[in-house]
Amino acid sequence: MTVLVVMRQDATPEDLRGVVQAIEARGYKAHPIPGGQRTAVGVTGNRGADDAPVFEGLPGVLEVIPVTHGYKLVSREAKSEPTVVNVGGVLVGGAEIVVTAGPCAVESLEQTLIVARRVKAAGAHLLRGGAYKPRTSPYSFQGLGEEGLKILAAAREETGLPVVTEAVDLESLDLVERYADAIQIGARNMQNFSLLRRAGRARKPVVLKRGMSATLEEFLMSAEYVLSEGNYEVVLCERGVRTFSDFSRNTLDLAVVPAVKGLSHLPILVDPSHGTGRRDKVAPLSRAAIAVGSDGVMVEVHHDPQRALSDGPQSLTPDMFDALMAELRQIAPVIGRSLLKRD
Repeated sequence: MTVLVVMRQDATPEDLRGVVQAIEARGYKAHPIPGGQRTAVGVTGNRGADDAPVFEGLPGVLEVIPVTHGYKLVSREAKSEPTVVNVGGVLVGGAEIVVTAGPCAVESLEQTLIVARRVKAAGAHLLRGGAYKPRTSPYSFQGLGEEGLKILAAAREETGLPVVTEAVDLESLDLVERYADAIQIGARNMQNFSLLRRAGRARKPVVLKRGMSATLEEFLMSAEYVLSEGNYEVVLCERGVRTFSDFSRNTLDLAVVPAVKGLSHLPILVDPSHGTGRRDKVAPLSRAAIAVGSDGVMVEVHHDPQRALSDGPQSLTPDMFDALMAELRQIAPVIGRSLLKRD
């Protein structure tokens, strides 16, 4: 158990600094969490509610409440209103839905620019693409590494689309932080705790994908690792889990979206490309993801998927992506939302 120190609405910056200093003086870690009405300060490393009287009498403190979940900073107990994450100027988690699109793997400058131009023209907000590709087979294409990151940066320069790309280890995370606008932690690394801690010290937002066999609690606890290191800019992503199903690559667990919304303040995206592994299933599951409350979708697009070096069977063609964007614009208003309008 830990506690949450809730500040009064009229608390001053000096009051907040005093609370943080009091927490740190006891050897604990303070996590200021700004909110729409008031600021709260999460306390980690303490013994629990026994510390409450120490903080209750400090200037500007409204109350001290216990946090019962293991995922303390991720929980809605810590922050009741939704978090909105800024990815290169694109706000994820607000009233408007965000679409992230691009090739599974960066193969060349020409290929990446062709896809980036098309997804931007269709209305995408963020560009995805893998410079590092953790593959099941060691003989499969593993990505272009730093050269791929430079290609993504060039595509951003031309199109203006902020870049989301995966880091697979500590070395690649350093490079991704330098070149990209958001650091993706893939499903295979969801419980790579040293990588999560390093992402928590990064100065870029983190897109955290759910592991193939991860429970909801394990998913949220992985996000807690990132927040506990001081990076509160985290976007969750459901990408399918491993089941007995044999008609799709994975089983896309759309029920996790409202579950996350009930337990956590973090935004959540859905990746129907990896969730299904089948091109013909991506659009239907994208529509369903928006209907159940996802803050956006992440889809793979390739101009020549038959020749793609990675995940061609699940990649939409640009024309299919155009049609999907038109459908999402119609679905979003039904649930009181809209697609984010780009400047």
